Amino acid sequence: MRSFLFDKDKASELPFADGDTPGGAALHWLHFDGRKAESRAWLSAEQTIEEVARNALVAAETRPRCESFTHGVLINLRGLGETPDDDPDPLVSIRLWVEARRVISFTYRSPLFLEPVIGAFMAGGIKDPGDLIAAFADTITQQLNPHIADIGDELDTCELALDQPGALASRHRVSSARSRAIAYRRFVIPQRTALEALAAVPHDWLDKQDRLHLREAADRAARMAEELESVRERAALMHDQLTDLRAEQIDSRALLVSIIALVFLPLTFLTGLLGMNVDGIPFAHAPWAFWGVVAFCVVMGLLVGVYFIRAHWISRS
Repeated sequence: MRSFLFDKDKASELPFADGDTPGGAALHWLHFDGRKAESRAWLSAEQTIEEVARNALVAAETRPRCESFTHGVLINLRGLGETPDDDPDPLVSIRLWVEARRVISFTYRSPLFLEPVIGAFMAGGIKDPGDLIAAFADTITQQLNPHIADIGDELDTCELALDQPGALASRHRVSSARSRAIAYRRFVIPQRTALEALAAVPHDWLDKQDRLHLREAADRAARMAEELESVRERAALMHDQLTDLRAEQIDSRALLVSIIALVFLPLTFLTGLLGMNVDGIPFAHAPWAFWGVVAFCVVMGLLVGVYFIRAHWISRS
């Protein structure tokens, strides 16, 4: 549990006491790590927060949302995490309860966006709850934007490889890009809605500049959502193209095998007929018979091959 205070134009981190905001302080920020039992116990016992909001703060599963209450606002946002391996979702959650002069944040993971916001707070750039919420929104969207752009760039590379030899090797990259786009899109779209709703809440701790930053973050989230939708559609189209390409390769190889089998079919019949162990086989004792049969097989094979070329079953090139 961590406690930050902005009072009299000075930011500081204080030892955690009881969570009460000192009189006259412009902003008291309390951050809780949900992996610690004492953090969950403190929030469950905090009666100044409405019960619905308390339950939402400690909920195991969340999605981006914004709910306005009489004395505050509940906000859930999602951003990049430091430990993606221990969370099934690509983005980790931060839950915020915001009221006049006090902000309570709660996480179950280690978000990448937390330390930059703490750094901005300690540098004196965050002076009230509106500044803090806007800082979270800006930092989350700025960190997430290049990751989503990288997915689009990876898909661009796969599209350029479609006309190159070995294009089928990129199908796993296409599937991976599509899976990541779907996973990000699941949270980016509701996050855009949450930020737009937050910019419109009727609380005076959000000033005009804060609302402008929130609308800008919402617009950035909208652009990311559009990019993810584009990636998903392009990946689906590329998957179809790769499937068609693979089918064409299989058909061409099957045709080649069939042609080879058809070339050797009459030859196999002839050699099988002459190889029977019965009396009366013509030229059985002639010294030229073996080479005569070989020459006949070569000529027959060439004739069948020429026929397939003229029938456009195989290419001359």
